[in-house]
Amino acid sequence: MQTSIFIARLIGPVMIVAGLAVLLNRQDFRVMAEDFLAHRGLMFLAGMMVMLAGLAIVLTHNVWTSDWRVLVTLFGWLLIVAGAIRMIEPPFLYSGARAFLRHRAMPTVAGIIWLAIGAVFCLLGYSH
Repeated sequence: MQTSIFIARLIGPVMIVAGLAVLLNRQDFRVMAEDFLAHRGLMFLAGMMVMLAGLAIVLTHNVWTSDWRVLVTLFGWLLIVAGAIRMIEPPFLYSGARAFLRHRAMPTVAGIIWLAIGAVFCLLGYSH
């Protein structure tokens, strides 16, 4: 349980700040996302970092229970898959990301999703 709380407390604030950053700088985020997609080396490096974060979570917290702790494990596995896709098959990511970026509401949607994930993890981590 302590590991679950620690990881939730770690993920929560980072996701809240990321969500707020996107919501407060929507146009800059759109430009940054386009820049990111244009640099294959940056995409590969980000994939490694995301995959490492996911592996760190899963290796320390591979908990499959019927309570909130499974969210931490699922988040870790999601990061592993997302990192692997960035490293192995970036064109798959490019097409989906570029389609997402064409929508005017994209930064708002992304910011709200990150903010919501952060709020859930903060609530779960800091309420214990």
